[in-house]
Amino acid sequence: MAPKSDLLQGTLDLLILRTLSEGTMHGWGISQRIQQLSRDVLQVNQGSLYPALHRLEQQGLIEAEWGNSENNRQAKFYQLTRDGRKQLAEETKSWERLSTAVARVLAGL
Repeated sequence: MAPKSDLLQGTLDLLILRTLSEGTMHGWGISQRIQQLSRDVLQVNQGSLYPALHRLEQQGLIEAEWGNSENNRQAKFYQLTRDGRKQLAEETKSWERLSTAVARVLAGL
């Protein structure tokens, strides 16, 4: 049985923004990159990924355009907008503050 790896609410958006800070990617590529960077701890299913991408696009944090993938299939490619980069910086700072606080509680400091 695989260890539990549920994401906290809002964490998926942060992971997507961070992944797209590396460059333009299609949905499957975003999912694979998150899995790779988390060393297979985090696996983002399509039922969570595509609604999050749609939500981020509606918020103006990412933008998308159709193109051909590496296997010559039509795919929607996503990239960060200027507002997305600003949001990533703010959410990263907030996440670091939260994770430091949780680590302190766990350590009994």
